Amino acid sequence: MHIWSDPTKRRWIIWTALAAAYALVSVHRLSTAVLAEQLTTAFDTTGAALGTLHASFFYIYAAMQLPAGFVADRVGSRRAVTAGTVVMSVGALAFSVADTYPIAFLARALIGLGGSLLFIAILRFCANWYRPTEFARMSGLTIAAAGFGGVLATTPLALVVAATDWRTTLLGLGLGGFVLATVAYLLARDSPAAAGLVEIDGVPLAQTPSLSAVADNATDVLRERETWLVGIVLFCGTGVNITVFGLWGVPYIVQTYGDISVTGASTYTLAGSAGLLMGPPLVGWLSDRLGRRLGLMIAAQTAFTGSFVLLAVTGNPPLPVVGFAFFAAGFLAGGYALGYTVIKERHESGASGVATGTVNTMGFTGAALFPTLMGLILDAYRTGETINGAQVYSTLGYRVAFGLAAAAGFVALLASVALYRSREYQ
Repeated sequence: MHIWSDPTKRRWIIWTALAAAYALVSVHRLSTAVLAEQLTTAFDTTGAALGTLHASFFYIYAAMQLPAGFVADRVGSRRAVTAGTVVMSVGALAFSVADTYPIAFLARALIGLGGSLLFIAILRFCANWYRPTEFARMSGLTIAAAGFGGVLATTPLALVVAATDWRTTLLGLGLGGFVLATVAYLLARDSPAAAGLVEIDGVPLAQTPSLSAVADNATDVLRERETWLVGIVLFCGTGVNITVFGLWGVPYIVQTYGDISVTGASTYTLAGSAGLLMGPPLVGWLSDRLGRRLGLMIAAQTAFTGSFVLLAVTGNPPLPVVGFAFFAAGFLAGGYALGYTVIKERHESGASGVATGTVNTMGFTGAALFPTLMGLILDAYRTGETINGAQVYSTLGYRVAFGLAAAAGFVALLASVALYRSREYQ
């Protein structure tokens, strides 16, 4: 059988093309940790201003998640991923030549605008091409693609920046994005039917819903208590991990431990991204295998909270302990990622884009707010010293910031317990 007529093989080729573009989204959104010193110097920022520049990606990204669900449900994954990757890459080119803070802010927001379309569009593709019993695994694998991008955004990115400069690096990422957009457009098809296939192992093919049906789906999703509880879990988990791995993790290690370069420090945030690469697919696979969601979510949130309690209490433990805590936080993202499956399973396939987009809005609202909140905390603990033009913060300041992360993890744990206690999941 030719590979293009075998849906079980073709769907993996398409998913890989889409996931490659999504990995680039993660490189952009987590790159600020490696670039923190250069951006502070280039735009003369405080901690709060740097946090806001980092978060500019997420302001538009979060606001676009529900519209992204509409787009994915109506125009399909192929066009959504292609258009989003092109817009994101235009933003990267603009960021690479920005000479003032406002222009850099707007350019990074444009990167977020383009990137906002990809995750929900890929989940919509998974809902069309994979069995319902495979969705947790596929959503976990899609998040793992973000973890792979996160790995690239640490030591590999630091090495490239050290060999060139941050502007040349952003230029290269922008040009690479146009290549990935082209590949996605050429390979992807929205559904087996769009690919000329009749069925996949007898599973009914998803139908594109009407515009009124999409609006009705959004209303149903928003009125449910479970939507808001899952949203709280994602708000806290996504917000904390992206802020720590994507912004403050590298400065924390450089400033707290001393005599360690940005490249060396990035290996520890790489551990967090490696955890993100491994945890969500494994937790998703286990969840599909056991047919359980919320028990795993509660266990993961408990351990996730503990990883930041460890850093908040100790402040400057041995570096291997920091690496372990970061790895654990990334790995345990597989717990809060089950929220996408919980919501998807509550609604028919045609509503999957709107349903997952709604809770993803809440998740990336956290990613938009936590960088500035942690930046404000750290600004209150400035030492008055600078390293390469960047402000230095005390160990106590970082402990308080990690305390905020631990508190957010505990709130997510309470929301997970509330979900479990609802009658439907007992």
